[in-house]
Amino acid sequence: MLEFYRFIRQNLKPLSYGWLLTFLSSFGQTYLISLYVVHLVKAFSITEGEFGAVYAVCTVISSIVMLSIGHTVDHISVKKVSFFTILVLAICCILLGLSYHLAFIFIALIGMRLCGQGMLSHISFTILSKYFDKDRGKAISFSTLGFSIGEAILPLLIVSIITFYDWRTAMTGSGVLLLIYLIRLKFTDLSHFNKQLNASKPSSKSLFKDFFEIIKDKRFLIIMPTSIVISFTVTAVIFYQYFFIEQKGWSATLYAGFFTVYAITRLLFSLFGGVWVDRFTAKTLFRFYLIPIIFGLIAFAFINSIIGALIFLMLMGVTVGMSGTIKTAVLAELYGVKKLGTIRSLFTMFMVFSTALGPLLVGIMIDYGLSITLIMSSLAGFVFLCLLNAQRIASIPRVKPDLSQI
Repeated sequence: MLEFYRFIRQNLKPLSYGWLLTFLSSFGQTYLISLYVVHLVKAFSITEGEFGAVYAVCTVISSIVMLSIGHTVDHISVKKVSFFTILVLAICCILLGLSYHLAFIFIALIGMRLCGQGMLSHISFTILSKYFDKDRGKAISFSTLGFSIGEAILPLLIVSIITFYDWRTAMTGSGVLLLIYLIRLKFTDLSHFNKQLNASKPSSKSLFKDFFEIIKDKRFLIIMPTSIVISFTVTAVIFYQYFFIEQKGWSATLYAGFFTVYAITRLLFSLFGGVWVDRFTAKTLFRFYLIPIIFGLIAFAFINSIIGALIFLMLMGVTVGMSGTIKTAVLAELYGVKKLGTIRSLFTMFMVFSTALGPLLVGIMIDYGLSITLIMSSLAGFVFLCLLNAQRIASIPRVKPDLSQI
């Protein structure tokens, strides 16, 4: 870890910007938006199920839009792409806070999901993967700490504002905070990230051709399922976590305390994941990083004591902590970085889509009265199948830096 510390000191400027983007992505992440759900359903006289359907549709739409704009980070300056992404996210937060009609909620959620969960993390991982080659794992793992810090700080801050004021103040304030940051961004030098920009913008025809080539390639069928299964599973469990703990008869307060253990575990393994990627390669770790969460889901399914929740949250933290670094680094290793923005946008689209599909399918299982044991076992089985599929990556050669192409 001493080597990691030296790396951070020597590259603090580019690393800190990547970290900041993942931190700001929190404003479009499910865990933060979920804090407003109870207030939104009350304000607009809709049910939780109706809001869940709206949320799923907005998430799917945002994932599709990612395909048309994700490539911009390959050929447009990082400052310009970041500026417009944060600007749209800020406007959508303010729109949601000021809305009194469901149609505006729909528009705002699309923008928040697209720019928050989708584009900001996409920009961060793409520019760091291109900028760093030898120490790519460390760079991405440092960036993923933005997620952990956001999870640790922002929910407490948002809940406090909602408690002392109201949800509209909290949401509008979030947008204003983002607008204030844009002033600072105006005077930030990010030219060092633009050295590997492609000279020309791809046409719609060439972009479609790139996507088609990626999808029909063996690498896609190996990497994609293993990449999206984490977002599918984790989002579904987090979305319904308080339903599950109620059915189990667990203490909600104690469970919330255990969530701190998850945040710490995720943070630690975000750091370890970066070091291990640089030492063993993302390709090697890709074959094994799903194992902890499989055992965590099994513990959740079969242990009736709340200790089962603690085991699940710790093991989920291990896998989620490593996943961000491994999933991005493996794309750079197997595809190269020349068109990494285009490639990541396709994988990000499927990832965002999975965050809508996971809660939807688990919600249907709940509506049909399936037991928690069966639901969690089914999720564990699905992850295990993806783990088996990931073993095929051993036959795929890595791409040399000077041969980076699709």
